[in-house]
Amino acid sequence: MVKYGLDYTRCRWILPLLLGIGVIFGIIALAGRGWLESQTLPYMHRASLWESCRRPEQGGDWSCESLMNYAWGRAAAATYLVGFLLLVICFALAIIAFAIDTLRFNFIRGIGGLLFVAAVFSIMGLVIYPVKFSTEIELTGINMFSWAYGFGWTTAIMEICLGFFFCCLPNYEDQILGNVKPTYFYSSP
Repeated sequence: MVKYGLDYTRCRWILPLLLGIGVIFGIIALAGRGWLESQTLPYMHRASLWESCRRPEQGGDWSCESLMNYAWGRAAAATYLVGFLLLVICFALAIIAFAIDTLRFNFIRGIGGLLFVAAVFSIMGLVIYPVKFSTEIELTGINMFSWAYGFGWTTAIMEICLGFFFCCLPNYEDQILGNVKPTYFYSSP
């Protein structure tokens, strides 16, 4: 990407595209019911960020209770949601930043800093949830934190990695804008 510059049409939208994928993963984590699931039959427990459901027997009905009745449930949901909203704001700012013909590199560095703040909030929510869930809610059988919880961690890792990219990109401003003369390693005899 640095070799051809951000004005190179195929490389210009890679970072906003990756932010968009992070937003999609965040939506999946927020809406998914697979934060915690029973691992063995009969499947007796499943939970999302918002509620915990259990079934007393194989053919019975699921009975659900809201995790918003617990202070830690509200804290986990609020911190993860704040991290997700900051990610959406960074996505919108990245589209604006890369749509302008002349890149504002300090603006891009600010997006990177905001991504680190989003990652901190997301990780706080992702740590509060399993620690307090496993101590406050009675778990029977073998349970595992499942696919939607994994999407939440994937979103947090993408926020950290993209934060580094956005913060380090202004260091290559001259190469990106084509202001550096090429260096030739050939010397004539």
